[in-house]
Amino acid sequence: MATIPLTKRGAEKLKEELHRLKTVERHAVINAISEARAQGDLSENAEYEAAKDKQGFIEGRILEIEGKLAAAQVIDPASVDAGGKVVFGTTVDLEEEASGNEVTYQIVGDDEADLKQGLISISSPIARALIGKEAGDVAEVQAPGGIKRYEIVDVRYV
Repeated sequence: MATIPLTKRGAEKLKEELHRLKTVERHAVINAISEARAQGDLSENAEYEAAKDKQGFIEGRILEIEGKLAAAQVIDPASVDAGGKVVFGTTVDLEEEASGNEVTYQIVGDDEADLKQGLISISSPIARALIGKEAGDVAEVQAPGGIKRYEIVDVRYV
């Protein structure tokens, strides 16, 4: 099984979700199944079916998270020193050459990506274009509207 890169923060979020699913959600759905079962005929009981479906989803998610954590390679961006190069976990300040707009992204694992928070996936086109570059370099990214060019303003390991 291939390793899955995760930042320290991303691994903590997955552990919190796993704990919540095992301690809160799992018990709630078991209670819902018990209550639905007490109502009688299971063949025409919509609450029972819904609770069983939810239980299947929760158990599947628990297995998925456990698998990801088992295969995770947890990387603390603050302990990375890549000599100024963009690597996994790096926070990068960029300036789009055409518009002059400045953006800041942190390169994270696929499960952690959230563009609204400035977290981009390691497998995204922009992250792949940035990996290995340094401040002052220009990265070209194939976007739906054509090629965009970004100048790397700063590279931080935080």
